[in-house]
Amino acid sequence: MDLFKPMDLQKNAVNATDIESTEKVKCLIIGSGPAGYTAAIYASRANLNPVLYTGMEMGGQLTTTTEVENYPGYPDGITGPQMMEDFKKQAERFGTDIRFGIATSVDFSGKTHKVTFDDNKLIEADAVIIATGATAKYLGLESETKYAGMGVSACATCDGYFYRGKDVAVVGGGDTAAEEATYLAGLCRKVYLIVRRDTLRASKIMQEKVIKTKNIEILWEHQTVALFGEKGVEGATLIKKKGTSDEQIVKIKIDGFFLAIGHTPNSMVFKQFIETDQVGYIKTIPGTSKTNVKGVFAAGDVQDPYYRQAVTAAGSGCMAAIDVERYLSEL
Repeated sequence: MDLFKPMDLQKNAVNATDIESTEKVKCLIIGSGPAGYTAAIYASRANLNPVLYTGMEMGGQLTTTTEVENYPGYPDGITGPQMMEDFKKQAERFGTDIRFGIATSVDFSGKTHKVTFDDNKLIEADAVIIATGATAKYLGLESETKYAGMGVSACATCDGYFYRGKDVAVVGGGDTAAEEATYLAGLCRKVYLIVRRDTLRASKIMQEKVIKTKNIEILWEHQTVALFGEKGVEGATLIKKKGTSDEQIVKIKIDGFFLAIGHTPNSMVFKQFIETDQVGYIKTIPGTSKTNVKGVFAAGDVQDPYYRQAVTAAGSGCMAAIDVERYLSEL
């Protein structure tokens, strides 16, 4: 899900006549996932009086997750939406001003950083923390939405534990798909790796791991067209390409369906000023949350192409708030 409105960089400036109000703040946080809320907790406790804009989906990707069992402090597990509500309450407890709004344009060209929300509210901030997250790529099937949280997942590390001893499928042919399939193979009875082509795009070493893992079956030249089941995912319908015009319908029984076709960082609105990698992940100075623009920091999945976990996002949110506190104290 896209939390922040992408836009043409040539249109990344809102006409001054459209602005209905302007406000000056010390610390502006954009995003309401684990990174954003954690940054808000730390910034509030440091008396930075942060203002946090949630984006379109309060709580980010975790709001689409049912059970979360790998976050420290919840020994009995907790649902993703409830955990994000707990984060929100804790941030509010210390005084964070939480507002609903979508970042539609930015101007990081001066010492004071300007961010426009919903095309009409201008916030001028001494420091900005970007915690807009990333959006998992899906196939676009209607059944993906139907079974969201009921067998469909975009994170094997997050949800694989729920499928111990069961049969699952992973879609994708790159390193992420190979890593997820290998990880799930250590938990599940059988893992189908659904690959659209007749080759894997993954690195050679990852290909070898997949091929050598006995309970991984690669379904070459297969595409998923639907998922089925009564109360959750019970199987998938695939099309196998046999020739230039010859196709075959294949059905597999599975309990879990994992997407591993990549993520899109929600960074588009910042790209005119903030340096990103080729995919769009914001680049930060190693060991910090600092971007290429002084006073602008990034935390969570928008700058993390590797781990993408709630706990690592929260940790980077803490780093960003501490970096902001030090930055402001030096002004």
